[in-house]
Amino acid sequence: MQPMANSLLAARNAILQQNKVFQNVVDAPKGGSAPIGGDTASTEMPFATTMRDALQQVNESQTVAANAASAYDAGETTDIAAVMLAKQRASVGFEATLQVRNKLLSAYENIMNMPV
Repeated sequence: MQPMANSLLAARNAILQQNKVFQNVVDAPKGGSAPIGGDTASTEMPFATTMRDALQQVNESQTVAANAASAYDAGETTDIAAVMLAKQRASVGFEATLQVRNKLLSAYENIMNMPV
């Protein structure tokens, strides 16, 4: 029962933190130079670094899945559940990467089509 309560509290705290960020955006003066994230803007990672790290993680999960499948095919392991789990993790990561790419392209197209 305790782990479920901890996870609920963690989810509640995450939602409250998001609400604070949104409230800072709403309360920021129009045309002002206040950072959106409050004073944490100086500790945030650049977008390119975040994307590179995410792509590396997806690549690693695909490599792990390929190695697990090769080991199963060679008879080195008999744990089909672990192989399928690794393949599903890689698949979900790749699908999420595709969705992020699609959203980024859509946002870029919207910006390019804005009248100046």
